[in-house]
Amino acid sequence: MRNAYIKAIYDLAKEDKNILALVADNGAIVFDQFRCDYPEQFINFGISEANMVSAAAGLANCGKIPFAYTIAGFITMRAFEQVRNDVCLQKQNVKLVGVGAGMRYSAQGPTHHATEDIAIMRVLPSMNIIVPASPREAYAATRWAAQINGPVYIRLEATNEPEIYEEDYEFQLGKGVILKDGGDITLVAAGSIIHDVLTAANKLMEKGIHARVINMPSIKPIDKDIIIEAAQETGKIITIEEHNVIGGLGSTVAEVLLENRCSVIAFKPMGLQDCFGKGYGSHAYIKTKNGLSPEQIIENCLKMIGTLY
Repeated sequence: MRNAYIKAIYDLAKEDKNILALVADNGAIVFDQFRCDYPEQFINFGISEANMVSAAAGLANCGKIPFAYTIAGFITMRAFEQVRNDVCLQKQNVKLVGVGAGMRYSAQGPTHHATEDIAIMRVLPSMNIIVPASPREAYAATRWAAQINGPVYIRLEATNEPEIYEEDYEFQLGKGVILKDGGDITLVAAGSIIHDVLTAANKLMEKGIHARVINMPSIKPIDKDIIIEAAQETGKIITIEEHNVIGGLGSTVAEVLLENRCSVIAFKPMGLQDCFGKGYGSHAYIKTKNGLSPEQIIENCLKMIGTLY
């Protein structure tokens, strides 16, 4: 996804001189081509995320379209006051791009995890939140963000994520995507963990269980209709996310169900249960350590359906 974002920002800069790539002393190598070809549209602020966000707000106020890129936890937490007061309060046309979201920096531990960022950004008025699940979705979402006027947070992970879409995919704000239909249970996910969810759904099919899989790239605003329909048609919903279940995708889906008086047989949010990510190692190991492997998704589905106690 990171490389797809960089390609998108490169293509956008070629089309529009107002597009700016801002970084906080990271991504230097991957931005080499951009910096070489569009030096006047690239600014490295050094390890100064708060300054970068405030400067981005000022640049936006002058008619520029700045994309401020750094580690997800840093841009949402270290620079929160600037995001709140300089970007959202003023409704500036700033795009915040966080890389290494969730537990992607699995070897660095909780200090480098971004497992509270969705909750933090959700509470900010006028902030749109996008969580791509694949490179094509990241590319399409970046191009979409450049076209709308207002704050956007794009939550990226890393590189080499498997693709789930055809080349003609178009991102739509406020829309979820049914990747696999089914009437027994609904699995709602955001980010690259959707691949683990699809793996789980395929294994469930071998057991005669048909799971509906919904990718939810737009967290704010969220697709209420697709959630309500899933509740009415399957009655059982599990959300899966690399994020604290408090304030993230699970909370958002639960709010939709409650606000619309949707009666469900069972609902379960899978994610970090009011804790920091546990363990150090590969991404797959960390997901398993924190209850988010395909096998653990399957186990929760079987318990909810009532075939495993």
